[in-house]
Amino acid sequence: MKDSFETAGLRTTSGAEDLADHVPARDADAVARLRYQGAVIMGKTNTPAYCQDLHTDNSLFGRTLNPHDPHRTVGGSSGGPAAAVAAHLTPADLGSDLAGSLRLPAHYCGVYGLRPTHGLVPARGHIPRPPGWTTSSDMVTPGPLARHPRDLDLLLDALTTPSPAENSPWRVNLPTARRAVGQLRVAVWAQDARCPVDRETADALASVEQALASAGADVRRTVGPVGFADSLRLFEQLLHATATAAIDDAAGAAELAAASDLHEDDASPRATFLRHRTQTHRAWLRANEERGRLQQTWHRFFADGQYDVLITPAAPTAAIPAGSRSLTVDGVERSFFDQTGWANLTSHIGLPSLVMPVARNADGLPIGVQLVGPTYSDRNLIALAEDLASLLGGMAGEF
Repeated sequence: MKDSFETAGLRTTSGAEDLADHVPARDADAVARLRYQGAVIMGKTNTPAYCQDLHTDNSLFGRTLNPHDPHRTVGGSSGGPAAAVAAHLTPADLGSDLAGSLRLPAHYCGVYGLRPTHGLVPARGHIPRPPGWTTSSDMVTPGPLARHPRDLDLLLDALTTPSPAENSPWRVNLPTARRAVGQLRVAVWAQDARCPVDRETADALASVEQALASAGADVRRTVGPVGFADSLRLFEQLLHATATAAIDDAAGAAELAAASDLHEDDASPRATFLRHRTQTHRAWLRANEERGRLQQTWHRFFADGQYDVLITPAAPTAAIPAGSRSLTVDGVERSFFDQTGWANLTSHIGLPSLVMPVARNADGLPIGVQLVGPTYSDRNLIALAEDLASLLGGMAGEF
């Protein structure tokens, strides 16, 4: 289990020094569901302090090494889970995804990672909400990582089955209709000027297109149902808002004061960050309304019968150097946070999104793609991942 999930009787630190001795008395809900279904917890896997970095490194346990190249990052914040699965230390792990922090490590480590439809798996007991809180972020989603799609399916079944302590009268029965690859309508969003990908990533995505088309699928390139830049702007606004819930009153007051001192023409990243962190409830409500409209746009993209699945890059490049605070795409320096740009198309929308390995670059590092489907199509994505792995030559075993 990622060390951000509380585990009864087993230390849970979320990589933070002030939680070095924290031993919860109660399991996080997702952990309780797995235990109820018979899962055996082998241990805890590393995360940056409070899950707040795209590298997995902290002062308690140090840096998590990428099994494919120890000089490369595993990503974050579910870097420990992805590395443990890739290194065969465990057959599967439980990670979490708020801003691509499960899918980016899955991509960098060459494993399968699923961010389920938001709301299927409860996040209570996930830190960085403080220990004991009954609520969590409105975007964080627990999800499984594994070396084979069928293991994702096994874990998804367990994670969507309430434990007795939840006293729930319902159980989720996700659609399991499996269509032949040759009957699928596949959209491919391969490039966007807001978040360009390198040549090797583009070539890997093209190989996926070719494999699906050769199997009879109707494959079409698209610019996507939403504007990349506008969607990312909204995501960042909602992300910074939800991250403020647990800060103390003094820190909150300091941010309010700093925001009030900003010049109205200041458009720097710091200014944007502070404005989002201190936005009014009215501003958040309007942002949430915009989110709802984006969700409707995505729904129409799938529901009108145009497409069954959308395939995008998982990230702009393969794993970057460990500790690096920059990203270079074909010799051009980009924002460090572009690493999760493609993942964050769906982070605030709640759609199921699955990252799977499909190729290696010239340095032998894994390259993945992201499969996105309509709400509750989680099992269909898993089935497609298994079929696609077979079409590409069974790469599930090579990673």
